[in-house]
Amino acid sequence: MKVEVKTLDAGSAGEIELDETVFGLEPRRDILARVVNWQLAKRRSGSHKVKTISEISGTTKKPFKQKGTGRARQGSVRATQFRGGQTVHGPVVRDHGHDLPKKVRKLGLKIALSAKAKAGQLIILDHATADDGKTKGLRGKFDALGWASVLVIDGPELNAGFARAARNIPKVDVLPQQGANVYDILRRDVLVLTRAAVETLEARLK
Repeated sequence: MKVEVKTLDAGSAGEIELDETVFGLEPRRDILARVVNWQLAKRRSGSHKVKTISEISGTTKKPFKQKGTGRARQGSVRATQFRGGQTVHGPVVRDHGHDLPKKVRKLGLKIALSAKAKAGQLIILDHATADDGKTKGLRGKFDALGWASVLVIDGPELNAGFARAARNIPKVDVLPQQGANVYDILRRDVLVLTRAAVETLEARLK
């Protein structure tokens, strides 16, 4: 699959051949959903917590005798039916993450790349550089290219000036090739890969 290579000045820099096994797969919503759920589950801190009866300060004494009072039997004033008592079945600290086979994760990334290519939302860029590191100049180039919501993935190392200029632009994310993931690819309208990113991604996903 041949795709035109663009420059940040909206010019042409030739063509590149994309590997069909990485960029030519049929979209599968089930695989994308599994990978996105796995990613978001790993990000959850799981630090929400309520106090159980053993953690609430207060006496452990039985409030009144078992029989003869005419009242319902009670064993502790820290029980859930009393004010200040425990919360029943509340959240506790836990890990929300779950396992997902490496083959499924790899397939999910390839399907996400293929989905962007099939939708016409994949752009191949010659170089992602901005030597002056100025946000205003880079934003003007993005506006000229029509990139309002974009993820830019560069080769193994990011250009420091480009990353600094892009970080203040809303709905613009910049990642190195190692950080390419399904969630970030799907959350932006346009996916921009540099030549170096294409080469390293194809080598990684074949």
